Amino acid sequence: MIEAVATITRGSVYLAGETLECKVTFTNRNPACNSASASPGGVGRSSTLAWASAQIHCQCNISESRVILPRSASSELSGNETSFVPSRGERGITVLSTQPKILFCDLTLVPGESKTFYYREVIPRDAPPSYKGQSVKYSYKVTIGTQRLNSPTKLLRVPFRVLVVYGLGDTSVYEESSTPSNPFLAEQKKETTLLDMALQVISTITSRRIPNFYNITNEQGKVGRFCLFKPAYKIGEDIIATFDFTGATIPCLQFSVSLQSQENISEECRRRPSQILAVTTYSKHQEFCLHTKKTHIQLPIPLYITPGFITDILCLKYHLHFEFITACQPLPDHVIPADQSESSTWQGPRNIDVDTMVWDLPIKILPTNPLQASSVSTVKVSNSISV
Repeated sequence: MIEAVATITRGSVYLAGETLECKVTFTNRNPACNSASASPGGVGRSSTLAWASAQIHCQCNISESRVILPRSASSELSGNETSFVPSRGERGITVLSTQPKILFCDLTLVPGESKTFYYREVIPRDAPPSYKGQSVKYSYKVTIGTQRLNSPTKLLRVPFRVLVVYGLGDTSVYEESSTPSNPFLAEQKKETTLLDMALQVISTITSRRIPNFYNITNEQGKVGRFCLFKPAYKIGEDIIATFDFTGATIPCLQFSVSLQSQENISEECRRRPSQILAVTTYSKHQEFCLHTKKTHIQLPIPLYITPGFITDILCLKYHLHFEFITACQPLPDHVIPADQSESSTWQGPRNIDVDTMVWDLPIKILPTNPLQASSVSTVKVSNSISV
């Protein structure tokens, strides 16, 4: 028996355009013994594998009650009939696959012997991100196929996650040159990797603090003012904002703010033209705010969510969803005694006529450092099979 173990070396999260490395080790687990006591079944003898290949592929699964696949995608349902089909047995369609690479041909291992091979492949920049939503799911795997002579092909799969950073151009634009202190030395250029370039783009966008103020009003008057300090955030960050009810003419009894995503299916892929958009809530802040002058919110952005993206099937966007419960009429004021040593109690009315007001504020969610996302990922970066 030969055991094959595949391990993604750096972690389970990568950016589109990065190079993924997978370590594949083949070990003969047969017990060692002399030739005289070797059994006819091959125990104690060397074992041979005919070949092994590796490939990256992305599977797309859809909710048939919400999505119709375009013809271009449906045509990919028929896989090739070669002996190495990485997507064999997988649900959905293959929307991306790299060229298979041969790890070896005709590998013979004696009992206890191991051989290690490294598979390296660049994840295409135009790849869709990993996503698990209500309408569409994109999932990535590294698949290693191997075969004994006159035996069926065995497949070993290791899942991983892909994040996409849009707006990455030529890497030479971001290269930094360090001027040497000695004028007789040649100028040295520091090579910039795609990861460095992506982190620089993300930091530039998300570090811009441009406070935006929004007056919250309805037909009866002003409810308050909301301040959002910046419009773009990384996954793993906290959304911090403030409410100011100082100049309100309509009392606000309660408010809630939720971080939500919205799946916009392209018109040609919608099952029904008038179907409701799929909305998912990730975090929520709720507060009773009667007689409150100023307050703030802090909404965490989970590291496991997928930043906004667009494909031929789906466009994912994020927004802050507000719900305000306001009184229809002004409430009696709480009279504060002039003498601070005296105490007073304010008794609110038993019944209050209220209105509910809803508002959605679009925001941008970008990826973060894939090493940070890998640190909290529950995806296994290693898997094994027996051949």
